[in-house]
Amino acid sequence: MITREHLSQSVADALQYISYYHPADYLRALGRAYEREQSAAARDAIAQILTNSRLCAEGHRPICQDTGIVNVFLKIGIEAHWEAGMDLEAAINEGVRRGYLDPDNKLRASVLADPAFTRRNTRDNTPAVIHMQVVPGRRLEVDIAAKGGGSEAKSKFVMLNPSDSIVDWVLKTVPTMGAGWCPPGMLGIGIGGTAEKAMLMAKAALMEPIDMAELKARGPKNPLEAMRIELYDKVNALGIGAQGLGGLSTVLDVKIHSYPTHAANLPVAMIPNCAATRHAHFVLDGSGPVELAPPSLEDWPKVTWTPSAQATRARLDALTREQVSAWRPGQTLLLSGKLLTGRDAAHKRIQDMLARGEALPVDFTNRVIYYVGPVDPVRDEVMGPAGPTTATRMDKFTETMLGSTGLVAMIGKAERGPVAIEAIRKHKAAYLMAVGGAAYLVAKAIRKARVLAFEDLGMEAIYEFEVQDMPVTVAVDANGTSVHQSGPAEWRRKIVELKLPVNAA
Repeated sequence: MITREHLSQSVADALQYISYYHPADYLRALGRAYEREQSAAARDAIAQILTNSRLCAEGHRPICQDTGIVNVFLKIGIEAHWEAGMDLEAAINEGVRRGYLDPDNKLRASVLADPAFTRRNTRDNTPAVIHMQVVPGRRLEVDIAAKGGGSEAKSKFVMLNPSDSIVDWVLKTVPTMGAGWCPPGMLGIGIGGTAEKAMLMAKAALMEPIDMAELKARGPKNPLEAMRIELYDKVNALGIGAQGLGGLSTVLDVKIHSYPTHAANLPVAMIPNCAATRHAHFVLDGSGPVELAPPSLEDWPKVTWTPSAQATRARLDALTREQVSAWRPGQTLLLSGKLLTGRDAAHKRIQDMLARGEALPVDFTNRVIYYVGPVDPVRDEVMGPAGPTTATRMDKFTETMLGSTGLVAMIGKAERGPVAIEAIRKHKAAYLMAVGGAAYLVAKAIRKARVLAFEDLGMEAIYEFEVQDMPVTVAVDANGTSVHQSGPAEWRRKIVELKLPVNAA
């Protein structure tokens, strides 16, 4: 008999497991990408991701501060024996609650109720997004993932004409996604069915293991496999690279599911998975909760990130506009001193206070703000994993922050849009990029932390971190030059002119 407790505990254990263990197939693929990468910036980013991954596995702490919204796919055996009164959704949500509130490795609660209006945090990351399918058999098969908001935000859907090219649409669309999905990762693609079926297939495809190297070695057996290879090669030839800095590896695999569709339609959905790809598969047969075996540390590539000898040390406590203006695109900085934090909710509140003529609770003059929503600390930690969030969400606040508060620089992940870049150029400020997918590594640089304002916002409150040698890259300098524009353009040209091997897997 499958019981509620079997399912709840299995879900809780699986969510803890995937919070700190990368799948072995992802590690192998990322290790191969590191070995063949020729872009110094992308290679450094991959090294940070791999080093962070091993630290998380050893310390049982989250790979990313965004510990995701829980996605669950159930295959329910029609002959399975169930505990009387079993409520599958309630059992799964109890497991989510336990998994995210585990005191030894508390995970960040990111799920908000009433999304169109109050956006109130549920505080335990429930409810999960659950999909059920009844199949023959006596077992319950569970695929579970924790999907980060940055990659989910880049989901795409289109209704193509039946004669349109799917490959052309993907190649046109991927560059519009920017780097907020934290490449290198995977693309899940759903073709056919109806609009919602295509999206569901794209999400389910991301649960499959990475096997592009094996596929390319044996060759395709059908047109979908041939399309996977074609998209893998051509997307990597775009030169977007790790974290959008330009390089040879943008995707590690492309997965495609298809389903029959109406004669007038060609629905296509595409959902990326980020560098913090987190998913697990388990089966319940009535014998008890699942036991997931820990991986061997030998599964991790032998890569250890260390700061570049050419990195420039910057003192935040004595920072001047002249120093900020001297930073150059692509320059690596090691930041030390007091750093402010703040993201969406804090920026909106600051903007509203300024509009009302109210005094701000924090002095931003000549300060740097870090776009982050950290994980709560456990044990002897100063702060839990604290990687950057997607910077473009703060673009609409950038002019206000730079023009009205005295702020001189910002830190986030991925590119900035035209509005933000113009504000940065106008005010001779700078935007610095930290590596998405290296949250625990970043947290190691935090020596002290305290809340300065907006404590009611939880992880979105304004903190003051005291950091030591926190690694960042100058992504937009005071002249408005963006490495997320120049880097991919340079590597796209190099790939063509030098015939670099993006088709290796």
